[in-house]
Amino acid sequence: MAAGERQTNPRSSQERPEQERPARERIVSSAHLVSEQAAELSEVEYGLIVASNAFGVWTVRGTAAAQAEFPEVADLGVIDILSLHSVNHRGRPKRLADICFKLNVEDTHIVNYAVKKLIKAGLVTGQKQGKEVSYSTTEKGQALIARYREIREACLVDAFSALGEIDADSLSDLARQLRVLSGLYGQAARSATNM
Repeated sequence: MAAGERQTNPRSSQERPEQERPARERIVSSAHLVSEQAAELSEVEYGLIVASNAFGVWTVRGTAAAQAEFPEVADLGVIDILSLHSVNHRGRPKRLADICFKLNVEDTHIVNYAVKKLIKAGLVTGQKQGKEVSYSTTEKGQALIARYREIREACLVDAFSALGEIDADSLSDLARQLRVLSGLYGQAARSATNM
């Protein structure tokens, strides 16, 4: 089965008699990974894949629109952009380890490369404190973020508000569940490392 194909839930078909079974199929990306114990996990994984990729595309395109006012800034990728927002978060300087931890990026060299790219673009500055370097956004970085926020409000928040189908509590609950799933996948990754 190819990405996005439907897979029936074997567990639900075992739980109900034939005449009571609804004709619901699960949309999954990898039918060969669907487990009889947790078919819904495959649905979630497909949702994560498409949502993650859509979020990445949005982040890059939204930032590219904001960059129109900053032609000297080179194209930024997803990790570059997320690192910029992480450095700017709450207006406090961040160490490389803090940025990696917040973004849940294990390979520090990926974030280190992104931060160096942001420094070269004049969006972030680093200040050595003892053996470590703390990073902060520059005025130019803050201006780019402010423009991105305006574009986000116009393109994403307004469209989201127009949906009217998802209430704030449901969205907050979804965010909490995604953080819980992140912990589950993190622990599974640690377990796999020990096999």
